[in-house]
Amino acid sequence: MSKLNPTGIDAYRPAEIAHLVRVAGVAKVRLPLLQMFTLAVLAGAFIGLGAAAYTMAMTGVDPSFGPARMLGGVVFSLGLILVIVGGAELFTGNALIAMAAVDGLVEPAEILRNWLVVFVGNFVGAIGIACAISLTGKLDGAFGTTAIGIAEAKANLGWLQAFASGILCNLMVCLAVWLSLAARTAVGKILAIIWPITGFVLLGLEHSIANLYFFPQGLFAGAAVDASGVALNLSCVTLGNIIGGVGGVALAYRLAYGPNPTEE
Repeated sequence: MSKLNPTGIDAYRPAEIAHLVRVAGVAKVRLPLLQMFTLAVLAGAFIGLGAAAYTMAMTGVDPSFGPARMLGGVVFSLGLILVIVGGAELFTGNALIAMAAVDGLVEPAEILRNWLVVFVGNFVGAIGIACAISLTGKLDGAFGTTAIGIAEAKANLGWLQAFASGILCNLMVCLAVWLSLAARTAVGKILAIIWPITGFVLLGLEHSIANLYFFPQGLFAGAAVDASGVALNLSCVTLGNIIGGVGGVALAYRLAYGPNPTEE
């Protein structure tokens, strides 16, 4: 065991992960606009594919049954695995850019530009997958019934439920991203992603980009959802996602490891 790796575990130490997050944050905000938007569309599509797979996994079962939800969470992990291993820009994960901002490596305007472009790109990708799924005809059967139930349940959440669920959700998503950075191999990254994502799905928490897929999917299937309910959910969940990722992970680890994490 070396001095730099006292545990003997083949992974980056938390202090090294903090450095990687800072470097990645700078790179993300400096991406050319077209590249940033294209990668965001891909991420939205990837999350949409994971959400579609989750919908099928939950078809024909009691959605409140824990083991079924756990299976759904494992399946939904497909989305973030594609984002991290395949390479794409996801709004919720980009909350970690805040770590670079605290140390003055990026400007607030750069973060807002990134978040806006990436959110819009994620929406385009997510709704594109929803449209494609509707064209397959799968929404005409039991799959469509499940899609309706998911959309209507989300639209009926109260603002506080949606907000709190958004905070906890992105806490776990950003932890999945954080853990994936510890891994040195693709297999390690996949294993690091699966369990935090499975956990948030199992607990029924709210992910803004996933909801950008679930609502169109439900609407294409015939869900009776009010526009105000959709808008309330998306706004509260998105704000919660930002707070959970920025405060719960990025700033917490910045406080733990300081401005020069690789020196720890």
